[in-house]
Amino acid sequence: MDAINAPCAVMNRLPEGFLDCPADKLIDILPGPTLFDLPGHDPHPLFVSTLLHGNEYSGLAAMQSVLRRHAARGLPRALLFFVGNIRAAAANVRTLPDQLDYNRVWPGALYPDHPQALQARWIYDYAARRGLFASIDIHNNTGFNPHYACIRKLEPKFIELARLFSRIVVHSQRPVGTHAAAFADLCPAMTVECGKAGAGAATAHAIELVEAALSIAHLPEHPPAPHDVELLRTYAIVKPPAEASFSFDGTPADFMFPAGIDHMNFSELAPGASFGKARAGMRLDILPGEGDEKEPGEYFDYSDGEIRLSRAAIPAMLTVDPRAVKLDCLCYLMHRIDLDGERERL
Repeated sequence: MDAINAPCAVMNRLPEGFLDCPADKLIDILPGPTLFDLPGHDPHPLFVSTLLHGNEYSGLAAMQSVLRRHAARGLPRALLFFVGNIRAAAANVRTLPDQLDYNRVWPGALYPDHPQALQARWIYDYAARRGLFASIDIHNNTGFNPHYACIRKLEPKFIELARLFSRIVVHSQRPVGTHAAAFADLCPAMTVECGKAGAGAATAHAIELVEAALSIAHLPEHPPAPHDVELLRTYAIVKPPAEASFSFDGTPADFMFPAGIDHMNFSELAPGASFGKARAGMRLDILPGEGDEKEPGEYFDYSDGEIRLSRAAIPAMLTVDPRAVKLDCLCYLMHRIDLDGERERL
């Protein structure tokens, strides 16, 4: 039965046609953002969120496959499955102009009284009453990145959850208002980045992850061996100033980034690595990536109009999609850390 007078549709059954419905057609069969509350043999639910960004649909395809597999015999674990921004999915865009980013509206968001944030708070409170086992938020990205997981807390259960997906684990405190950051106060929680939407490997990897999380009885409470996990931490978020122009194809602009800049993702870059060119006086915004608002300091040198790293760093999420840059950022800058959260010396 659907929940009555709730700010989000809640269903305990899948509507006809859902399992074969592409993301851009969900708007025809769902009333809006929808939370499916499905029973399983273990009553402690796994929470899975998909389509928080409308053009990142590998998570939806993965969940449809998982649900088809278990249609006859039932789920091994109860499942709370959230399908988010179906309006943006219908337009195949991350977020519509009249919307906030669906992954910036969860408890801890900058605009807690916005209708989307109130809806997210209602979903969070609903899930909190259920005694969650774990939470997974499935995303795609637009640049060349390995598949990796992001966690808010450096605790063994969080790391072990992340290792179900990848040995590459990013400890991230920013941005605020994300699904994984909010749910980290309820259970082990993570965001997974599955590469580009539409890639078969993205969907297949997400299926493997969800099947594993539904099937395991518990998450280990002891830390993994250091060689079993590659830990990084986001120290800075890089954005062009809001008023600045930028290009990736050589078009004259305030910032001219190379066409293949996203191939530098997760590379160990030394000081001097080039990020492109900048007009005289233009500087990229460098925002804190850590939770204590600690100023990250300068990461770039702009001598002779060249944008060059002034200290070693590992970039993530570099993209050549101008819309993604405007809605999110150019990239994140990371450093390696150990299991105690201490930054490793280079």
